[in-house]
Amino acid sequence: MSNSAPSQRQLRVGEQARHALSEVLQREDMRDPALEGAVISVSEVRMSPDLKIATAFVSPLNGDKEAIIAALNRNARYIRGRVSPALRQMKYMPEFRFRLDTSYENFEKIDRILRSPEVERDLRRDSDDEDAEK
Repeated sequence: MSNSAPSQRQLRVGEQARHALSEVLQREDMRDPALEGAVISVSEVRMSPDLKIATAFVSPLNGDKEAIIAALNRNARYIRGRVSPALRQMKYMPEFRFRLDTSYENFEKIDRILRSPEVERDLRRDSDDEDAEK
C-alpha cells in the first residue's frame, strides 16, 4: 500500500496543514538569519498514512533556496508549535519536514520542450499524416 494514492483524510489534513503553515511562515518572526526577509510559498503538504509526518513542499521566492530549506528544517520544532493551534483537532501533531518544490521548474521545462521547433515539426507531420489518411 506504499504506492497507493493518499486517502481523503490525508488530503484534507494536508490542506489544513498547508494553510496553517502558510500563515505561520507569513506572519511569524523567525529568528534565523537565513529566513529573515524570505518569502516562502507552500505549494503542498503531504501527510504520511498515520498523519504523524507532514512533508511540506515549499518554494522560496527570494534568497538562497537551499539555505532556506535547511533553516526551515532546523526550525521545524518551533514551526510545529506555532502551527499546532490551527491543527488542534488532531490526535498527534505531525512532525514537519521541508522539501524544495521543483514542480514549477519541471512545468517550465516541459513547456519549453513542447514549444521547441522540433516538437512543433513532429506535431505538424502527425497532423498531415492524419489528414492524408482521411
